[in-house]
Amino acid sequence: MAGASHVGDATRPEPQHRLFFALWPSEAMQLALANAARTVLAACDGTSVPTQNLHLTLAFLGNVPASRITELIDIGARVAAARGDPIAVTLDRIDYWRKPQLLCATATSVAPGATALAADLKRALTESGFAPDLKPFRAHATLARKVRRVTRDRNMAPVRWSFDAFRLVESRTAPEGSLYSSREIFGLDEMRR
Repeated sequence: MAGASHVGDATRPEPQHRLFFALWPSEAMQLALANAARTVLAACDGTSVPTQNLHLTLAFLGNVPASRITELIDIGARVAAARGDPIAVTLDRIDYWRKPQLLCATATSVAPGATALAADLKRALTESGFAPDLKPFRAHATLARKVRRVTRDRNMAPVRWSFDAFRLVESRTAPEGSLYSSREIFGLDEMRR
């Protein structure tokens, strides 16, 4: 995929960064979900997602030129400033998504705060010329990939995640799997002061 050129050098492609906005749980919340899903994961084939990678994606962007990251940070700050309430999501079931071969912890009840935040981000991103994935937000945390066989019993104890911030996250692929790093954190309780 050809990237934009560096300013002043039309022969060198501009570096691209694979980015998304997400609600990122604390280690304790990630561990609570991993423990709640342990029995189901043990009964299925597939590659488990490392506990430290469990999260809820709000808006996936894909590859973004390095020169536009500042714009993304500005968008995140504006969206955070317009919100202000902490967000809660209760993950209480495990679903198997056959086509992408994913095992996901999902919420049977709509998480209105997370849904509204995802919609606000996607609207602001689109208005600024970005092309986020526009599928409707569905609260889910991917537990395993490349799953071809699942158990019928996919019950799990409910796990409640609460957030007072969201993040702009960069994803890099390494031999051991996806590596995530936060580019920026946007507090939801910092505005309206």
